[in-house]
Amino acid sequence: MDENEESQKPKHLFNMIKEGYGSPSKLAEVLDQGVEMLFYVEEGAFARAEIQNVAAALRSICGVLRG
Repeated sequence: MDENEESQKPKHLFNMIKEGYGSPSKLAEVLDQGVEMLFYVEEGAFARAEIQNVAAALRSICGVLRG
């Protein structure tokens, strides 16, 4: 990937968020819902640590999206 493509990533991400969710805060709401869903995953489907890692990543993204 060249430097120009790399520099376009934030713009592409913003466009994806805008087109798919309307705003970063709306995407954050969807991600929050995903965090809540993780609490109800069937036992044994994933290791607890894996679920916690995903939840932590989602929370971090939500914080950035909310600014």
